[in-house]
Amino acid sequence: MATYTSRTVTSTRREWIVPVGPGGATLGDIAAAMHAATEDYRHYHLVENHVSLPDDALRFHVGDDEIVISFTVEAAS
Repeated sequence: MATYTSRTVTSTRREWIVPVGPGGATLGDIAAAMHAATEDYRHYHLVENHVSLPDDALRFHVGDDEIVISFTVEAAS
C-alpha cells in the first residue's frame, strides 16, 4: 500500500515599481526601492542584517515605463 501526503504551496510575489520617464529612472529612486525590497526580503526570509543576501534574492524587470524589483515568498499549508 502506498504512503503519501499532499500539500498546497502558495506563492506571493512582492514588487516595488520605480517609474521610468523619458530620461530614465533616478539612482535615488532605484536605491530607495531596492533598500525597501531588501528589508522586506530579510523580514520574510528571516535573514539577519549582518548576513549577505543570496545573489538571486531580488529580481529586476525592465518595462517601457517602469523597473520592477521583486522577490517571491512561498508558504505551505
